[in-house]
Amino acid sequence: MRRALGPVRVRTALGATAVVALALALAGAGVLLVVRAALLDSLDQRAETQARALAAEAAAEASPARSPLPAADGSAGQLVDARGRVLAASGGLRRRTALADFDRADRPGGPGLGATDGSVHRRTVTLPVDSDGAPIDAGPGAPAAPAPASAPASAPASSPATPVASAGRTATPAVRTAAFRVAAERAVSRAGVPVTAYAAVPAAEARDAVLRAAQALAIAVPGLVVMVGCVTWLVTGSALGPVEAIRAELAEITAGDLSRRVPVPPARDEVARLARTTNRTLAALEEAVEHQRRFVADASHELRSPIASLRTQLEVACAHPELLDTEDMLAETIRIQELATDLLLLARLDAGEPPRTDPIDVAELVRAELDDRLVGRVPVRLDVGAGCRDGPGATTVRGGRAQLARLLRNLVDNAERHAEAQVLVTVRAAPGGEVRLVVEDDGPGVPPADRERILERFIRLDDARSRDQGGSGLGLAIVQDVARHHGGSLVVDGAPPPLGGARFTVRLPRTAD
Repeated sequence: MRRALGPVRVRTALGATAVVALALALAGAGVLLVVRAALLDSLDQRAETQARALAAEAAAEASPARSPLPAADGSAGQLVDARGRVLAASGGLRRRTALADFDRADRPGGPGLGATDGSVHRRTVTLPVDSDGAPIDAGPGAPAAPAPASAPASAPASSPATPVASAGRTATPAVRTAAFRVAAERAVSRAGVPVTAYAAVPAAEARDAVLRAAQALAIAVPGLVVMVGCVTWLVTGSALGPVEAIRAELAEITAGDLSRRVPVPPARDEVARLARTTNRTLAALEEAVEHQRRFVADASHELRSPIASLRTQLEVACAHPELLDTEDMLAETIRIQELATDLLLLARLDAGEPPRTDPIDVAELVRAELDDRLVGRVPVRLDVGAGCRDGPGATTVRGGRAQLARLLRNLVDNAERHAEAQVLVTVRAAPGGEVRLVVEDDGPGVPPADRERILERFIRLDDARSRDQGGSGLGLAIVQDVARHHGGSLVVDGAPPPLGGARFTVRLPRTAD
């Protein structure tokens, strides 16, 4: 992938300037072509009107041979017979040279006002002119030369006179020429003589007008292109200013204080939305980092006590081997192992490890776990709801068996720790495509104000702060994270009578049939 040239501001300004320049160049060329075509059409109409007038006058006379013909504004006219002889002419065209030889009366198509054989009715021809630009005779017997096909109608009005020298002769200046639009119209005089009326109008007007328009465009277009480039540069700089401020602030935040936020522009545009989204991301990042710091601090604190106790026992055993208490040492070691296992599981859940998608029958999982469970302080009773007996798949979810089993063990352990006489575990299929796992006890319950707090990590209520009675304060946090990891949720409320203690409800999405 090729590397971009320069900053966004430079690329945007150059791109906009190039596009505008190209568009203006194409538009200017189109305007010049339209203006030229319109002016030529106007010249053709003038020439055709004059040719029709001459043809009408020739048809009304018995003999068209008269001179001169009327002319105005540098135009000229001729009446030419079938043999190419000039019968009448205007201005300096005094019956010597025909203006053109197209549409002559001796050509196919037949005489008559406006008659034509389909050939070109108007052409651009080059005629000799005098110092005032009026057409004059080029010499006897030679028709005027048509303008070169490659030259436009707006060719230069004249060429500079250059001396022409030959051996033994004096140099004579070249004849000045100019382009004219010539129209031809056939007619028949009252005497039956077929004639062709030619009318020529100077094309210098079209040439001059096109040149003036081209000069105006040559001045206006570059100025407009420069103005567009400057405006694009300023507008892009104004739009990218807040982005640069956001970037600079992020660079400082990355290296230091996460409590800082990027500036939000007052405008309600994409940059402002980017700034607000960035601030929300920074807030989430700050919360995650703070959560991680607390987690590390709490984990260090929780590990410090069993490790210190284990060290003390080992030191005592070294000094007094007869006082070695292997049961206490084993209990502390197991506690450290369980805490390390809990921390590892939470770390994997926090890292976003994708859950397994194995089909797990929750009812069968609960039966198996409770059957393998050692008899605790209070009995644990299982109640499988009526919906679970409808057949295979009624309580099937997708996930990891080990994590779901850990979820169940943590809930039952927590209920046993606080129950007075019994613990009830219920599994049922609920409406809405849910499988609900409910664990209830007959203990003191959880106050409403603490029902959210007890799901945080390393949180123990006052009645359960003794480490001898409870775990590390990670059990319910693990239950909530595992439930969320499987697309479910954990709700804490009070158990209805006759138990009346705490109730923990895990909702998991049921597998589609």
